Amino acid sequence: MSTLNYLCYICDRFIMYNFKFNIVMFKTILSISGKAGLYKLISKNTELFIVESLTDKKRIPIYISSKSIYLKDIAIYTTGEEEEVPLHKVFAAIKKKENAARASLDPSAATADELRAYLAEVLPAFDRNRVYPNDIKKLLTWYNLLTDAGINDFTL
Repeated sequence: MSTLNYLCYICDRFIMYNFKFNIVMFKTILSISGKAGLYKLISKNTELFIVESLTDKKRIPIYISSKSIYLKDIAIYTTGEEEEVPLHKVFAAIKKKENAARASLDPSAATADELRAYLAEVLPAFDRNRVYPNDIKKLLTWYNLLTDAGINDFTL
C-alpha cells in the first residue's frame, strides 16, 4: 500500500469514527428530572446509570427509578402534517439559522413573545397552544449546552 493510499485510509477511518461518535453522542445525552443541565451516559447497570455533566464534567450515579429521558426521544408538537418534530431536527434547524454558533437569543432574558418569535423562525409550524415559553427556554438552553460541549452534529 502506498503512503498516499495509507493516509487516505487513515483519514477515511478518522472521518467515519467522528461521524459515528457524534451520532452516538446525541443518542446518549440525558435530561434528568430535578437536575439542571444535560448529562452524558457513561455506563449503566441494572440499578443505576453513571452520568457525566456536560458543563462541569462531574460524574454522578443516577438510579434507574429517577425520571430521565434521552434527548433522542423528545419531540416538539406541531400543527403541520407531522404531529411532532424530533428534537434533533429542531436543533439542526437552529444550527443552520445560527451558523453552528450559540443561539443569538438569550433564553433567560427573553420574553415569551421573543421566544415564540424565535421558534417560529426555526419551526414555523410549532403548536403555539401546546409548546410553552418555558419549553422554548429549555430548548435553547440545551442547544447552547450542546454547542458549548462541542456536540454539533444533530443527525441520527
